[in-house]
Amino acid sequence: MLGLAACATPTPYQPAAAGRHAAGFSEIRIEPNRFRVTFSGNSLTSRETVEGYLLYRAAELTVAQGYDTFTVVDRKTDKSSRTYVQPDPMFHPWYGPSYGFWRPSWRYYGPGFGWRSWDPFWGDPFWSDQMDVRTVDRYEASAEIVMSRGPKPEADPTAFDARAVMTNLGPRIQRPAP
Repeated sequence: MLGLAACATPTPYQPAAAGRHAAGFSEIRIEPNRFRVTFSGNSLTSRETVEGYLLYRAAELTVAQGYDTFTVVDRKTDKSSRTYVQPDPMFHPWYGPSYGFWRPSWRYYGPGFGWRSWDPFWGDPFWSDQMDVRTVDRYEASAEIVMSRGPKPEADPTAFDARAVMTNLGPRIQRPAP
């Protein structure tokens, strides 16, 4: 039950657990003041949220390491899409040939056509070809950052004041429920 509840909400701002599709943030130190920061979301987490959480984590990490600003040297957002195809429940084995001629049927109202009937023997364009097709997108943002002390260079659009980022993005951060 808890596993299903966890899947029904966007990824909160939290460290990523170990695993192949771990959602959350992670970082790797490359040099004393250089890190690769990543945030992965689940299928309910928007691209905007994933990218915002990435910047927030970069700012949080910068302050925790004793620096004031960070510069984004390299940044990208990957989208992975997965398409699921599920047969229409009407064609479930219970209703198949082994169950004889009994199969479900429906009546529905079609504008311009009035009441109509549908059954699996005649088909109908109202039903989508006996398949339920859906595509699920997941986003992962990563950035390589270089941290520094002192004020942010105003002429550099890739430089960020870490405390300002935390102040501005902080109210949008959704942390996991206790």
